[in-house]
Amino acid sequence: MEYRDKVLRCIECGSEFTFTAGEQLFYADKGFKNEPKRCKACKAKRGQAQGSSSSARVVTTTVCSQCGKETTVPFKLTQGRPVYCRECFQQRRAAASA
Repeated sequence: MEYRDKVLRCIECGSEFTFTAGEQLFYADKGFKNEPKRCKACKAKRGQAQGSSSSARVVTTTVCSQCGKETTVPFKLTQGRPVYCRECFQQRRAAASA
């Protein structure tokens, strides 16, 4: 199939942008079904906005299952598994690899 440049309209800002033949070939190679909906500038702004919200780190305060010391972990507790402080976690890791 021969690809030709297409002019598309951005759904964010309404400006026209070119969907090049090379980009179309890339989309076809990757198996993408839909054409792009945003110009490069709006796509970059959207990526930055999503990246800043996902970079907020979750920190949970809990009690170590082995020594009982209060500790923080960088994830949300959800599965009811034991949680260890840094020292106990490293001791268990060292014991498991030995």
